[in-house]
Amino acid sequence: MTCSIHISHVSKRYAASGVQALQDISFDVGHGELFGIIGPDGSGKTTLFRILATLLLADTGEVTVCGNDVQKSYKVIRNIVGYMPGRFSLYQDLTVEENIRFFATIFNTTLEEKYHLIKDIYVQLEPFKKRRAGKLSGGMKQKLALCCALIHEPQVLLLDEPTTGVDPVSRKEFWHMLDIFKKKGITILVSTPYMDEAARCDRIALMQKGKILDIDTYAGILKRHARPLLAVRASSMYRLLLDLREYDNCESCYSFGSVHHVLLKTHSADHVTELKRFLIDRGYQDSSVEDVHPDIEDVFIDLMANVA
Repeated sequence: MTCSIHISHVSKRYAASGVQALQDISFDVGHGELFGIIGPDGSGKTTLFRILATLLLADTGEVTVCGNDVQKSYKVIRNIVGYMPGRFSLYQDLTVEENIRFFATIFNTTLEEKYHLIKDIYVQLEPFKKRRAGKLSGGMKQKLALCCALIHEPQVLLLDEPTTGVDPVSRKEFWHMLDIFKKKGITILVSTPYMDEAARCDRIALMQKGKILDIDTYAGILKRHARPLLAVRASSMYRLLLDLREYDNCESCYSFGSVHHVLLKTHSADHVTELKRFLIDRGYQDSSVEDVHPDIEDVFIDLMANVA
């Protein structure tokens, strides 16, 4: 697969705050690939995107987009990349149509000439084309920003947390649109704090504290980090959490929705029975214990425990 994005040993520290935003980051994104960066706020995702969009310089390392160095060929990159920052940054006092036409003009094109690129999105915006951007809903702002990022027919899309704060229906629609763009051969790098969106990507990188924890397909990461995991519940959940952490075979225990997940140190044929016996000895008469398959959240929590 031809490489569209190449990142090699990239580090970035903010001098004013002393924060090490990126620590020796390296990975490639293939042509036409939908690649996801999964991580919480503060993990370094936005810093990486700003470097790729030529808005920020790395302290060390090499970054190329479609073979162009981000420092030496930044003008070329700005013409082949569509960048959608995490914070809505379009002109809120301009209408939907005025924003799109403005960005088309910057790239020496017109809405009419590139209409075919954004048609699937713009038809949803067209009834509101005279509405000021600042008056749009979160989902509509998202669609407008994507239109502006696509209007110059980019080869690469950089989408920094595009679905944060957006309702579930709009999130689903957005990922459907990304699938369409991917089929057209556009390389997409998207970041998100939502673990459930990881499965929609061809490959994902798990990121925390400026470091890449792992890179693989969604299924590949789950398979490689498969560990014995139990879901436990009882009437007194807070006391249960404290007691489970005192269990000899418990490596870690954390709340996970309506249950507590217990990662075991060792696996045995009777590990469910053994834990139930422990809970009975602690006075729990209503507890339930069952084997569960680790999800991407479980893997992420496990990997984070080893990040300095």
